[in-house]
Amino acid sequence: MGAGHGHGHASGESDKRWLAGALAVIGVFMLGEVVAGLLAGSLALLSDAAHMLTDAASIALALWAIRLAARPASGRMTYGWKRAEILSAQANGITLLVLGAWLTYEAITRLIDPPEVTGSLVLIVALLGVVVNLIATWMISKANRSSLNVEGAFQHILNDLFAFIATAVAGLVMLLTGFARADAIASLVVVVLMVKAGIGLVRDSSRIFLEAAPAGLDPDTIGGLLADRPHVAEVHDLHIWEITSGLPALSAHVLITPGEDCHAVRADLARLLAAEHAIEHATLQVDHVQPGEAGPVHCEEPHGAVYRGV
Repeated sequence: MGAGHGHGHASGESDKRWLAGALAVIGVFMLGEVVAGLLAGSLALLSDAAHMLTDAASIALALWAIRLAARPASGRMTYGWKRAEILSAQANGITLLVLGAWLTYEAITRLIDPPEVTGSLVLIVALLGVVVNLIATWMISKANRSSLNVEGAFQHILNDLFAFIATAVAGLVMLLTGFARADAIASLVVVVLMVKAGIGLVRDSSRIFLEAAPAGLDPDTIGGLLADRPHVAEVHDLHIWEITSGLPALSAHVLITPGEDCHAVRADLARLLAAEHAIEHATLQVDHVQPGEAGPVHCEEPHGAVYRGV
C-alpha cells in the first residue's frame, strides 16, 4: 500500500482581503438603493437591492467557508473542512435560482399591471450601481477564482452588474418614452442571467458532492495510461474525485508482474499522475500477481472498469 499526498491550493489571506473589500462596497450601496427604490417605486431597483443583499450574504458565506477550509484535518474530519467551500458555492447557486423565481413572478405581475415608476431616479441609481459593481467585480476577480467558493461570490456580483446595466437602460427608456413596462422587462433579462449562473454553480458543486470525476479527468484514459506502464498487469477499483475545487484525488488497486519491485512501480505511477494530470493526492494499493496464476486476477466484484496493458 502506498500513497502520494498533496493538498492543492488554499484560499489565502489576499482572497479574504479582496472579498472583505467587495463586501464593504456592496453593503453601503445596498442600503442607499433600498431607499431609492422605495422612493421611485421601481421593482428593478428593489430587485437589484435584493440581489445585492444576496451578494453580501454570498461574500460573507464565502469568507466564512474560507476560514473553515483552512482548518487542519483532525478527528473525524479526515479531509478537514475543505468542502465547506463547496457548500458555500452550492448555497450561492441555489439562492440565485430562488431569487430568479421570485423576480420572475414579480416582473410578470408588473407586465400585466405596470405601476408608475420615476425613470430619472432609476437611471441615476442604476448608473451609480454600475460603478459600484464594477469596483466589486474587479476586487473579487483578484481573488482565486479557481475556487468554486470564490466563483460563486463572483457570479453573484457579476450578475448584479448586468442587472444594473439592464436597469439603467430601462430607466432611460422610461425617461424618454414613458414606457413603464421597461422596468419589468429589465428584471426578466436579469433573471435569465441569474438562472444560468445558478444552474452552473449547482451543477459543478453537485459533481463534487456526488464524487464524480472532475471535468478534464477521464477515468478510462487515466486507467489505460496506468495499465500501460512497465510491469503493470492490471488496474481496477479506480476512483477519481475532487475533495474541493482544484484538489483532485485518486485511488486504485494495481496488480504487477511477479518479481518486480512494487514500491518502484507505485512511485512511477504516482509521478505519472502528478506530472500529467496534476493528481498529487493518490492512494495506490499495489500487489503482485501470484505465481502460477493464468493471468491477472482482479477483485471478485471490482468497482468499475478493469484496465490491462496492451
